[in-house]
Amino acid sequence: MVVAAAIREEIEIPEGVEVIINDTDVTVKGPNGINSRKFSYPNVDIEESNNIVILKTSFPKKKDKAMIGTTKAHISNMIKGVTDGFEYHMKIVFAHFPMTVKPEKDKVVIDNFLGERHPRSSKIVGESKVVVKGDEITITGINKEHVGQTMANLEQATKIKGKDPRVFQDGIYLTSKE
Repeated sequence: MVVAAAIREEIEIPEGVEVIINDTDVTVKGPNGINSRKFSYPNVDIEESNNIVILKTSFPKKKDKAMIGTTKAHISNMIKGVTDGFEYHMKIVFAHFPMTVKPEKDKVVIDNFLGERHPRSSKIVGESKVVVKGDEITITGINKEHVGQTMANLEQATKIKGKDPRVFQDGIYLTSKE
């Protein structure tokens, strides 16, 4: 019988970023703000020393190996968010009825989509910021999941049902991620 050795992954902490690990809570402070998350997978240990975040597990199973990679990706995204931030660009497309898009407090209101009388709305998740200029929408924030979910909410709010999508191509679509 072969026993697998322990797995150890390291994430380097850049200059100007502080990582605080309190049991299963990881908080990352940087120039753009504070990002925190709870990691509650039992077989993955998270610790910080000498400007390096260390993820390790002993006697790993297949799921433990996967969770090490997932946790590493989440912490790397948190560090990137507080240093650079995330920015998604979307385009408002309409051929039949000119729609208007207005961000309000915690939602985005879409008026006159396909000539509908009642406005559609889309939730802004977390502290994401939505800016509308002409037919361009820019979504920015320090949490990748919140920015991505806000983008997905906008796309889903303008999803066309019951009509031929080849003819009715109206909607709000993702053009680029930065």
